[in-house]
Amino acid sequence: MLPLPFLQNGVAQIAFVVKDLDRTVENYHRLFGIGPWHFYTYGKPLVPRMTRHGKPAEYTMRVALSYFGPMRVELIEQVAGDTVYQEFIDRQGYGVQHLGVLVDDMDAAIAQAAAAGFAMVQDGAGFGPDDDGHYAYLDTVDAIGTMIELIQRPKGRKQPEKIYPTPEEQQ
Repeated sequence: MLPLPFLQNGVAQIAFVVKDLDRTVENYHRLFGIGPWHFYTYGKPLVPRMTRHGKPAEYTMRVALSYFGPMRVELIEQVAGDTVYQEFIDRQGYGVQHLGVLVDDMDAAIAQAAAAGFAMVQDGAGFGPDDDGHYAYLDTVDAIGTMIELIQRPKGRKQPEKIYPTPEEQQ
């Protein structure tokens, strides 16, 4: 058995840390026609359970989600707190920060990663309408040059704070 069998499903998401979320979304839409973008502020109360280095934490980031074909794209703007995003900005600026892979069993995936020597350095859970949904970042930068995010998607999504372009503008 491979040490990280969840990687066999391929990459489901690519994520960029950006300086100005709204401006970047507008550029992606104007230059490449990508959208609509769904905006969320990840932090409390949307994400009720968060950790950093295994300890309870509070942090905030704004995200916008869309697709490049079948690939989910996540743009992230650091807002507050000690996060993997701020660490990335401090280390190298803005750009591709992680690759996301989907998992069905987060606990098993985190255990498999730990057995392979990759620590979980930040996570958040409970952002779905049924208190489901869980993301966890693995410290894989030294091994592969970027982080891996494990994603257990919620069954549904809460309403976005906004959509760009608006449904009327998409017509």
